[in-house]
Amino acid sequence: QVQLVESGGGLVQTGGSLKLSCAASGRTFNSYFMAWFRQAPGKEREFVAGKNWWSGASTYYADSVKGRFTISRDNSKNMVYLHMNSLKPEDTAVYYCAAKGGTGSRDRVREYDYWGQGTQVTVSS
Repeated sequence: QVQLVESGGGLVQTGGSLKLSCAASGRTFNSYFMAWFRQAPGKEREFVAGKNWWSGASTYYADSVKGRFTISRDNSKNMVYLHMNSLKPEDTAVYYCAAKGGTGSRDRVREYDYWGQGTQVTVSS
């Protein structure tokens, strides 16, 4: 069992930065693929970034955030982070932390076993 709690959302101007944090509880945290998704009003939840559990693991990003967002994790603290730079109004959404234990596609919502409650990010123009 893994519980996820996000924090760090807020209101920021275009071009600004935010750092989202996801605190995970559960002894098996280190075995999960961790990801960030987002959902804007009226749109489907979409994959943003993800990272496997082992040191040096590859990171994966949606094309829309490549070069601007960075995902990282600290297994010793059971934390996952999303550093967001050069924010745009189209980045406005509720951001969710998610954990996937299986080998299913990393960008499919249904493949994830655990979700946080979400944190709102609003980018003003």
